Amino acid sequence: MSLTEETGEIRPTPFQEALSQRYLSYALSTIMSRSLPDVRDGLKPVHRRLLFAMRQLRLDPGQGYKKSARVVGDVIGKFHPHGETAIYDALVRLAQDFAARYPLVDGQGNFGNIDGDNAAAMRYTEARLTDVAAALLEGIDENAVDFRPTYDGEDDEPVVLPANFPNLLANGAAGIAVGMATSIPPHNVGEICDALQHLIKHPKATIDKLVGFIPGPDFPTGGVLVEDRATIVEAYTTGKGSFRIRAKWEVEELPRGQYQIVVTEMPYQVQKSRLIERVAELLQAKKIAMLADIRDESAEDVRLILEPKSRNVDASVLMESLFRQTDLENRFSLNMNALDAERTPRVMSLREVLLAFLTHRIEVMVRRAQFRLDKIAQRLEILGGYMIVYLNLDEVIRIIREEDHPRDVMMKRWDLSEVQVDAILNMRLRALRKLEELEIKKEVKDLEQEQKELRGLLRSEEKQQARLAEEIREMKKRFGPGTEYGDRRTEIAAAPQEVVVPLEAMIDREAVTVVCSAKGWVRTIKGHGIDTADLRYKEGDRARFAIEAETTDKLIVFATNGRFYTTGVDKLPGGRGHGDPLRLMVDMGNDTDIVSLFVNRPERRLLVASSDGRGFIVPEDEVVAQTRAGKRILNVSGENEAQACVLADGDHVAVLGVNRKMIIFPVDEVPEMSKGRGVKLQSYAKGGLADIICFDLAEGLTVMVGDRRRTFDAKQLKEWIGKRAQAGRLPPHGFPRTNRFGLSGL
Repeated sequence: MSLTEETGEIRPTPFQEALSQRYLSYALSTIMSRSLPDVRDGLKPVHRRLLFAMRQLRLDPGQGYKKSARVVGDVIGKFHPHGETAIYDALVRLAQDFAARYPLVDGQGNFGNIDGDNAAAMRYTEARLTDVAAALLEGIDENAVDFRPTYDGEDDEPVVLPANFPNLLANGAAGIAVGMATSIPPHNVGEICDALQHLIKHPKATIDKLVGFIPGPDFPTGGVLVEDRATIVEAYTTGKGSFRIRAKWEVEELPRGQYQIVVTEMPYQVQKSRLIERVAELLQAKKIAMLADIRDESAEDVRLILEPKSRNVDASVLMESLFRQTDLENRFSLNMNALDAERTPRVMSLREVLLAFLTHRIEVMVRRAQFRLDKIAQRLEILGGYMIVYLNLDEVIRIIREEDHPRDVMMKRWDLSEVQVDAILNMRLRALRKLEELEIKKEVKDLEQEQKELRGLLRSEEKQQARLAEEIREMKKRFGPGTEYGDRRTEIAAAPQEVVVPLEAMIDREAVTVVCSAKGWVRTIKGHGIDTADLRYKEGDRARFAIEAETTDKLIVFATNGRFYTTGVDKLPGGRGHGDPLRLMVDMGNDTDIVSLFVNRPERRLLVASSDGRGFIVPEDEVVAQTRAGKRILNVSGENEAQACVLADGDHVAVLGVNRKMIIFPVDEVPEMSKGRGVKLQSYAKGGLADIICFDLAEGLTVMVGDRRRTFDAKQLKEWIGKRAQAGRLPPHGFPRTNRFGLSGL
């Protein structure tokens, strides 16, 4: 059911229709009256009402301050019937020089800080307008803009401010409405003025040309803009994009070759205290191994100290790791969504925003000129009456003293208007001595000259553009470079080159021993030289691998399916308990077993072989897998599976079959490949490959016989040296009965 406002009639209405109508009304109210700024003055209604209320309170620059509570009270009572907290928060933000690039409110008292501390209560703080706010209000009493009734109809408020300042781009804006949002970064007003001057002369200027004047945002907290020019041009062309901002830092040299990094400027809207907390969390989690400590030495300026663990740490690599993991690098989104002159929300390009401001300023100029013409006409009319008084002073005095209706008599006698007669009758006697003919004629002449110039201005678009260009030049002198807020703060830098941050930069280097059981349960134990004989395993399981490594190493797993898997040693579970199944850390199936486990050393070469006696040499850096699924290197099929992976270090290869026959041949006969089946290493009538090893023939072949090593020299091996793919013969006397060489070099 719905109640019609016109007749009070109750009519049945579908719930969906009623809900959609009301939600649409709410959405439009949010978009137009709360969340989106006007492209002409860059203000939302609450900000506009704040400035207008402060002007009515005569809080002009140079005048005294008034309590913020008084300002908030006036805004609530007259213009903006919302919560006092929301209004005071808006006032505070306009006064914060780290939030607003060009503050519109001059605050006295505690208005918060960059650490995120809140402002004092509004009963303790005081406020007045700044010169920038005065520029936005300039001419508001000269019919420069339209007014509308306030919410209670008792007063009027401006629809938009005259805005002799490009506030939308200069201070930016942010807001979330229903179904749309806006995010506009602040810019440098001197650069905006240069772009406006160019656009007046060349209305069809391209975005690329305008970016030459406005190279990017200029944030109140400084920082470094690291974005390539093509990306910036694209963002300003479409009205959507993002800008990457980094903290500004420098290296401070210390005695004995030590140094520390000093962060002097923060990215926009990043709270310093929260940043320090985040870095402290990463330090505690040992994710920034190169950083020893962080401390805050800030006073009025930002001074954040970063201490490296060693003087050998490269400062740029340390900062790169911090940029990746903390808000020392931040992105500010661009969404130039604003209400245009017809109060329609739309995303605009940089050129459209600048043109909208120029169009608004021309309209304000014309309205102020017309207002001034009307005032001049009224003054000339009054001066004409004053001339009558001067020329006929005695007669005027007589008429006033003797006539019952002097007003009518004078109007009839000298053909005066009501305005002129009223001005004459309202004159004080002491003013009569000032009515000198020359002064009146001089004022009339000056006014007529001004009247002529204003009429010429209204008739000529060329003169309007020239006047506008002059206003913008004056604006640049008033707020541009060399003034309190005019110099650019955000440094424009080229997009950074990709810096490879080594794993050591992310993980604390620590010596560990990787222990893996026969059933594939893996764990790490701190330190090297661990006596693994005392380690316990699950029932039915036993020891298999014990590898000394560091937490920054990569662990390589070669499986019977011919795939190599890679995982970080730092990701392995600690030494307590029995560890975790390695096959759960990588995508290794239950029907697949581990052939070899070793720490990655990219400069080495590996010899891989399958159970049918085929194999090849592969560079170790080729086997590192980037995904959990691993990387297929050795192709196997059917009952055939990967059997061996050894270090290809030496000039000869010894191959041992299940049939206990051994063949030795030069390693040069084995090709180097990145993947495949390989070549036949040994021929078998039955069975397959048992073990393989590479060695230097001059140093002999060393094998493990029980717990001791035994070496067979070249003379003893002479009968087994042949060609690749031969069957070989039974090994020499004293060879281990396990059919294993017992050494792989990995």
